[in-house]
Amino acid sequence: MRFYEIVFLVHPDQSEQVPAMVERYKGIIENGNGKIVRLEDWGRRQLAYPIQNLVKAHYVLMNVEVDQATLAELTETFRFNDAILRHLIMKRDGDVADTEMSIIMKSKDEKSDKPERGERRRRDDEGDTAKSDDDSDSAEAA
Repeated sequence: MRFYEIVFLVHPDQSEQVPAMVERYKGIIENGNGKIVRLEDWGRRQLAYPIQNLVKAHYVLMNVEVDQATLAELTETFRFNDAILRHLIMKRDGDVADTEMSIIMKSKDEKSDKPERGERRRRDDEGDTAKSDDDSDSAEAA
């Protein structure tokens, strides 16, 4: 058995059905005596370029350990599912640690850790400072 990293993009209109798709793929992997090392649902994200006139897609990442027959079955399932826009399967040299998060998930956590932005100044607040400057100019002219 070898380790693989699988990323697939789902049509944005089918986002509600992603958990069912993932369960189907989990079943295929587990029936082939494989195991899922890591599963991350990245959610809807902007595409780098339009695919089938779409600019967003639902991303899913899976790190799995499977044999060739199971991998071929997964590839065939991806190919014949119209909701899957693209898929990429890469062979990994070794196992991926369960605790290790992908770069995408790390950046998501960092964004959520950032403090909320403060309130913006209102335009009429800026107008008050401009009025006081005008008053000082007229005082200097007198």
